[in-house]
Amino acid sequence: MLSVIAGPDARDRHSIPAGDVDWLGCVAHPEGSLKGLRVAYSADWGYAPVDPEVREIVGDAVKVFERDLGCVVEHADPGFPDAQDAFWALVAMESDLTGMRRMLDVHGSHISPHLAAMLRQPWTAEAFTDANIMRKTLVNKMWRFMSRYDLLLTPTLAVPPFPVHMQGPEIIEGRMVSPSQWLAFTFPMNLTGQPAASIPAGLTKRGLPVGLQIVGRHLADASVMRASAAFEQARPWQHHVPPVVQALFPSQISH
Repeated sequence: MLSVIAGPDARDRHSIPAGDVDWLGCVAHPEGSLKGLRVAYSADWGYAPVDPEVREIVGDAVKVFERDLGCVVEHADPGFPDAQDAFWALVAMESDLTGMRRMLDVHGSHISPHLAAMLRQPWTAEAFTDANIMRKTLVNKMWRFMSRYDLLLTPTLAVPPFPVHMQGPEIIEGRMVSPSQWLAFTFPMNLTGQPAASIPAGLTKRGLPVGLQIVGRHLADASVMRASAAFEQARPWQHHVPPVVQALFPSQISH
């Protein structure tokens, strides 16, 4: 799929040349491909609350990179601040606020409350320029940080899966949080443009999936793919079927 969709598109001024990534080749023979790589592990960015079970599962997955894959792993945080407010401001800035507010007036009952609240917020030019400066701050922090490391590992999400009709948990690790705090690890990569993959790290005691996020240097997509394949080979996961799925489809699950 990536061999088809990666690359420049005249409709997107931010798109860049595809480069010379061999998307299939970089995952074909993952054994030994990570030996000696410098890997940073940030369990919480230094500020984000994380569910204890997620911490444990991801921490155990990180050990695979050092014990089985030959990487040099170091606990380290990039040192950027929580940019959650800036992220949502940039979402608003890149949206058709006028058009979406018209939709809200007509179809408000079908729009989720958190999105409606964002659209109704009285955004200012200063809020948007502040958010753009915050994005530049994160980009520079990550550039300096990743100059010392080949890969960065984090949890994918701060919590295990939660009920469908929730915007997000109100409490994580005993702390009151905003409804989108569970996304603490993913949106910074949207802001910096780092290549990142989310791969299965394990299951909670209730059988719910937890993800490991593998982040690479700017444009180093192949290294992220290679690391993902190597981890999957060292820690196969495709045979793990969550109990909730087994209960729903007992006759279709092959052991």
